[in-house]
Amino acid sequence: MKKIIITLACMAAMTTACSSTKTGSDSDSDSSQVAEAQGEPIVYFTKEITPESLVKIFRKLGVEPSGNVAVKISTGEGGNTHYLKPELIGQLVKEVDGTIVECCTAYGGTRQDPKKHWETIRDHGFDKIAKVDIMDEFGEMRIPVKDTTHIKYDIVGDHLKNYDFMINLAHFKGHAMGGFGGVLKNASIGVASTGGKAYIHTAGKTDKAGELWQNLPEQDSFLESMAAAAQGVHDYMNSKSTNGEPRVIYINVLNNLSVDCDCDGHPAAPEMKDLGIAASLDPVALDQACLDMVFNHESKEGDDSKALIERINRQHGTHITPYAESIGLGSTKYQLVNID
Repeated sequence: MKKIIITLACMAAMTTACSSTKTGSDSDSDSSQVAEAQGEPIVYFTKEITPESLVKIFRKLGVEPSGNVAVKISTGEGGNTHYLKPELIGQLVKEVDGTIVECCTAYGGTRQDPKKHWETIRDHGFDKIAKVDIMDEFGEMRIPVKDTTHIKYDIVGDHLKNYDFMINLAHFKGHAMGGFGGVLKNASIGVASTGGKAYIHTAGKTDKAGELWQNLPEQDSFLESMAAAAQGVHDYMNSKSTNGEPRVIYINVLNNLSVDCDCDGHPAAPEMKDLGIAASLDPVALDQACLDMVFNHESKEGDDSKALIERINRQHGTHITPYAESIGLGSTKYQLVNID
């Protein structure tokens, strides 16, 4: 179990010291100092899922966006109702004067080509709250990756070069192929162009969407390719920093916790209740913390994590975080600070 700061108490059986978090900025500061002293990234958490709490947790990260700000979300497949709604994210997007960014998919549906994707964006109302950019609408580009075990580069929408800062705003939920989707998937598959998605999904075998399904690799190779691509985007954005400040931050919204992704036009109904919002500068710590929340959830009638856990385990989804840690993207150890 990870070291977790919670509002009520810490697990007495934990062998490492842990201190409880009280509501208020003083206790948040104390908890942050403990985490920094132990060299562990901080993951902030709130149970409130509102436009105001989304802005609040963003501000707790203490990073001020500047320049052209991208807000990377999933605009959701046509027919899907679980994606992050404009009314939830709009206040944050306006706060940072951001542009909502997306890329086309690599499978048949309402987002594979730009024309259909724009229709979906408009149907879901994102164009009403902010500027929207399909980053691979007019082309793609390659960016370097440190881990070349499977992929030799990452292929992203070429409009990524136009942005100075990114808010990776992900909907944490299940996923048919990855087991779960959070900020690591949003950075890798989400920022990849159509060809880039095929390249990651096939662990470097092909960048042609029409050849994706006949070239699917061993599952761990796919997960490791996602980690490598997420690191490529993380490093690419942070390379734009001139003063060492982060140029990408990470937020997971844990609501509509279906076993299926927003890329599914007919997702299964969630069997567990919404958990909250979590945010960090470390994408590995953030996804790990959210996995721990799901796996440690005390299920009861009408609020059962069993189906989601089974989906994650079926696809060996938990492999991505320790692998991402092993290539230097982030840490699976963290301190969870409740800001409520």
